[in-house]
Amino acid sequence: MIKGIDVSTWQGVVDYKKIKASGIDFVIIRAGLGRETSQKDNCFEQNYSAAKTAGLDVGAYWYSYADSVEDAVREAKACMEVIKGKKFEYPIFFDLEEQSQFAKGKSFCDSVIKVFCGELEKNGYLAGLYCSTYYLNNFVSNNVAGKYPLWVAQYNYRCTYTANKYGIWQYSDEGRVNGINGNVDMNYCYTNYPIIVKAEGYNGYRKAGVKKASAYKTTATGTSNTSAKKSVDELAKEVIAGKWSVGDERKQKLTAAGYDYGKVQTRANELMKNQ
Repeated sequence: MIKGIDVSTWQGVVDYKKIKASGIDFVIIRAGLGRETSQKDNCFEQNYSAAKTAGLDVGAYWYSYADSVEDAVREAKACMEVIKGKKFEYPIFFDLEEQSQFAKGKSFCDSVIKVFCGELEKNGYLAGLYCSTYYLNNFVSNNVAGKYPLWVAQYNYRCTYTANKYGIWQYSDEGRVNGINGNVDMNYCYTNYPIIVKAEGYNGYRKAGVKKASAYKTTATGTSNTSAKKSVDELAKEVIAGKWSVGDERKQKLTAAGYDYGKVQTRANELMKNQ
């Protein structure tokens, strides 16, 4: 479990060195809202730069007001223009929480989610969905929510959302963290997004000449990507060759890539005994 916060212009000037020292490992920053690049969050640039300098992993979110599919496309393009040229270790989240959107029903919500996230995916971003538990359960289809990394909001002692695996739980909007004056949203993360993002080349980590990042999916039982899978024997040989690091880091990398660490490690041990 990884501790994080999310911020916007409402937090004002933030001291990220103090935040990092207090045990926070990641921050999700509001990039903007609506369908125009002029609606970039006033503090986005300084938040991004300061968080990176302090050594925090960074993600971003775009607050949606889309009232049509066409609007969702414009929001996605505005978001990408604002975040262009930057690197993010966490997903870029579509923030769905306007009552006017939910009033249009589940089919509408599904459509704007797919359009916004689809636009980002086409351009090499790992796109996710932010939504509260109640609205996820009642206004977003399970199969649509299951396509993307989920950031679930529920201010409670536990998160009760069970339809899909979620990567991040926003558990409070009244957190207090050294380095921020006033309240801040608090989050727990259960998925090692930095490993996934860097391994698959999402969010600005793709190098020139490298194939575009593969599609990402999340299911009720785990997280994986849809690129071709390697056999246990292939992976075991790579483990022996040192390509998957060692110890807990190896376990994290194999699990994040959608493989069964236990089976791979057992096979690697068998092969080493026979060498």
